[in-house]
Amino acid sequence: MSQQLVAGVDSSTQSCKVTIRDASTGAVVREGRASHPDGTSVDPRHWWDALGTAIADAGGFDDVAAVAIAGQQHGMVALDADGRVVRDALLWNDVRSADAAAQMVEELGREAWVARTGLVPVASFTGTKLRWLRDAEAENAARVAAVALPHDWLSWRLRGYGPADESPLGPDLDALATDGSDASGTGYWDPVRREYDPELFESALGRPMRPAQTGDDDAVVVPRVVAPDEAMGTLDVDVELPGGAVARAGLVVGPGLGDNAGAALGLGLGPGDVAVSLGTSGTVFGVTDTEVTDPSGTVAGFADGTGSRLPIVTTLNAARVLEVIGGLLSVDHGELGELALQAPAGADGLVLVPYFVGERTPNRPDATASLVGMTPATTDRAHLARAAVEGMLCALADGLAAVEDTGVTVERLLLIGGAARNEAVRAVAAQVFGRDVSIPEPGEYVAAGAARQAAWVLGGCLPSWEVSATVVPADPRPEVLEQYRAAAR
Repeated sequence: MSQQLVAGVDSSTQSCKVTIRDASTGAVVREGRASHPDGTSVDPRHWWDALGTAIADAGGFDDVAAVAIAGQQHGMVALDADGRVVRDALLWNDVRSADAAAQMVEELGREAWVARTGLVPVASFTGTKLRWLRDAEAENAARVAAVALPHDWLSWRLRGYGPADESPLGPDLDALATDGSDASGTGYWDPVRREYDPELFESALGRPMRPAQTGDDDAVVVPRVVAPDEAMGTLDVDVELPGGAVARAGLVVGPGLGDNAGAALGLGLGPGDVAVSLGTSGTVFGVTDTEVTDPSGTVAGFADGTGSRLPIVTTLNAARVLEVIGGLLSVDHGELGELALQAPAGADGLVLVPYFVGERTPNRPDATASLVGMTPATTDRAHLARAAVEGMLCALADGLAAVEDTGVTVERLLLIGGAARNEAVRAVAAQVFGRDVSIPEPGEYVAAGAARQAAWVLGGCLPSWEVSATVVPADPRPEVLEQYRAAAR
């Protein structure tokens, strides 16, 4: 039997990564990458250009049988009737809709939001961005014919759809499709009933909605939600991408995922597993078969990529903290870690509350960072480096505690993301979390999860791909988290 290849895409806030793997074993065959522009409001055309460049950098798709795209969640991609983007997409980390979120919570109440969507609105979610659009840009809101998320839109374009002068199949909005994990972060989809809530959508944008392929009225189209093992479609024509890559007719396109659901699938998470991800932002997420409810809004009860639930806590400040303090000290991540290990656990009382760009958890969009406990003995490079690492991890330790409070059992804690490669971060994590910390080998796990899903759709069963890891033994230092919580009140 000849080798079958599948591709997974991670279209993140910062870049587009493509991994091409053996469908049976998950072995990496080749990879590619391209950058995205900075900012919290971005023209989606940059994502399309980056996708084509990354595919070309990975050697193309001519020998690839199936692909799935994972993408940053919540981003609002508004399309007009001609399939053109109405305005720059508002990304998950754009907090201009914070007031809209507060209004929506007040209108319905926290308990009702959780019962209907598994979450409490914050500025990150798509529905709050639609409310902002309705109130701040009424003319643009009136032009909206469909609302998609980043991975929905990229998958639609890859399948040959888009503006008539840019795509072979034209602006068929009814071809839009998505998956449950990404739909569950919109604020107008119920992960329990696995269906849209039209009333909540209309309360956000002020206009009625309809799922793709249902009805023929003038309501705003939202993508059809396909099953985790169902293809969005198979290419009937060759599709030319920016950068010279071509997606050939016959390519199977899987449903794709939200980025955290992609990471969970790439890591092979199951019940009892919880991952802490240290990207620019931070997340704590696990997989459970039981319903997750948290009226406080700290934990969002998203869907995962398999039909289960993905309780998740998200912070805006994770590796960003190391970037800021490393820049202040004129050191890179490795040197910052070396400095941090020169100071004792707890940094002799120096605490960094790292809300550099506001914060999502806790929901403080207008907050700023603060440094507490400065004395002549603690105001030096080593103590500041230690406080940066501890502050980043303590914020996520609070997230882990919130996930556990919903009834999720933590039997294995995994630490992933670029910052997890830092020896100081690993050591401090074992102290702050107070438990064994499993460090999977470095890899692009969001793209890996998308590739694993593509193999599932192609072969009819979810393959088991091995992920090796090292374990850092628990080294509990509860005083570190205690002093952080006192400073962060």
